Amino acid sequence: MKNNKITAALCLALTAALCASPARAADERLVPVGQTVGIELRFRGVAVTGLADVDTPAGPACPAREAGLRPGDLITSVNGRRIEDGGDFLEKAADLGGGAVSLGVTRAGRELGVIVAPVQNVEGTWQLGLWLRDCVQGVGTVTFYDPATGAFGALGHGVSLPEGQGPAEISGGSITAAKVADVLPGRSGEPGELCGVPDGSRVLGAVEQNTTQGIFGTASAALADAAALPVADDSQIHVGPAAIIATVDEGGPRRFGVEIVRVDRSGGDTRQLTLEVTDPALLAVTGGIVQGMSGSPILQDGMLVGAVTHVLVSDPARGYGISMENMLKASREMGAAA
Repeated sequence: MKNNKITAALCLALTAALCASPARAADERLVPVGQTVGIELRFRGVAVTGLADVDTPAGPACPAREAGLRPGDLITSVNGRRIEDGGDFLEKAADLGGGAVSLGVTRAGRELGVIVAPVQNVEGTWQLGLWLRDCVQGVGTVTFYDPATGAFGALGHGVSLPEGQGPAEISGGSITAAKVADVLPGRSGEPGELCGVPDGSRVLGAVEQNTTQGIFGTASAALADAAALPVADDSQIHVGPAAIIATVDEGGPRRFGVEIVRVDRSGGDTRQLTLEVTDPALLAVTGGIVQGMSGSPILQDGMLVGAVTHVLVSDPARGYGISMENMLKASREMGAAA
């Protein structure tokens, strides 16, 4: 897999979250980061990425397809035994014979039981006809760091398999140091991307939550030495000049000028803010907003107001963002549920 784009493995989750926001401390302050990092998320089980025909003496067959399995399904157990990762699945699958196999499957948040009858290939091996993976990897941007708790948030949107729906259920993950090696500028109809190279040997923190509004976890050490800023309420965000902090070269995070041209107060979608890049330096390097900048913090009036989430493909100088109040809501709600 290419290591320079998050979208090959990490697709944007666009489901709206319309529940009420929990109370937030009026004096809450967070450090805006804007640092590009490597991201690895481990599934709670193994994810079906494709279905494959098995070459049998009687011709091609795909038991998984015939049983109703779909790309995007998450397999969590085999014959009642819990699956932790890909190696665990292979170990249990090695015991397969000709009998039917009961698979525990999570699909779009629902728990299913699927019975699959394996077939023998021409070499005599029993197979189900599945392509699987147990993690996703890519690059993205850290939005904030809380010096009081060590908590961080990144991306501003959820992470899911391209074949799946909504944020993938994870058992954990990590963020690591990463270097921006190159930038492919965006053009009309062609979103650009940051070409990032993760350094897996330098782990910066643990990812604990994967939500529609971002990924969240705990950092191993301070992720930035900038001053903490007040967190804006949605009502304080307005049309007008703003800034984003992004990493687009080896120089690290920098502040670039943008304009907030629209504020949508109708709900909790990850496209609440419409942005237009006005900074000539950023336009010269990236053409605007590119893949890998998701999570770049948005600042206005001395406050942390949101995070970049999407590029407008037809006009890369424009993009979308989520408000910080909405982004933080997801982390608090999952923390309360735990």
